Amino acid sequence: MTSLDTRSPRATARRAELLDHLVELMLAEGFAAFTLDELARRLHCSKSTLYGIAASKEQLVVAGVKRFFQRATTAVEEQAAAPADHRERISAYLLAVAAQLQPASPTFFADLAAFAPARDIYQHNTRTAAARVQRLVAEGVAAGTIRPVHASFVGTAVAQVMAAIHRGDVRAATGLDDAAAYRELADLVVAGVAPR
Repeated sequence: MTSLDTRSPRATARRAELLDHLVELMLAEGFAAFTLDELARRLHCSKSTLYGIAASKEQLVVAGVKRFFQRATTAVEEQAAAPADHRERISAYLLAVAAQLQPASPTFFADLAAFAPARDIYQHNTRTAAARVQRLVAEGVAAGTIRPVHASFVGTAVAQVMAAIHRGDVRAATGLDDAAAYRELADLVVAGVAPR
């Protein structure tokens, strides 16, 4: 078991490594049932090391959820930047969101929904993603690669579906997990904006 001196570059790297391992654990098993003692044991560190990252289990969960969405956002933006065609970029963006959510277990999503600070982070990222799709649609309309649709409407519709995915409404109605629902959303949006 190691403790964490937060001033050194090694400590910064160790903190990032611990957060990455915490994210993997949370995605696989959720986070509500864990105690700090168990997290320290599972992450092979001391509780004081965890306290060096966050002052409480709740703050540690928030740090882990933020880390997950920061990494996911970077990966999604990298994948969406590659295609030149706007419809392909929208598809790449939403499929990348699906890929990033794929490792998340139902327990993780249930814990996320039940813990307000983590839920707020997810909701913020969902709104940001919907706004990003709206910008991609607007850019495509302006470039003439997407038929003239109302970008704000598409963005609002995407936001509503994303919110329904987040709330579990889509899973309850269709049986689709979040990642599969995002793949279906990508197909729907891309087909909806295709030139006639």
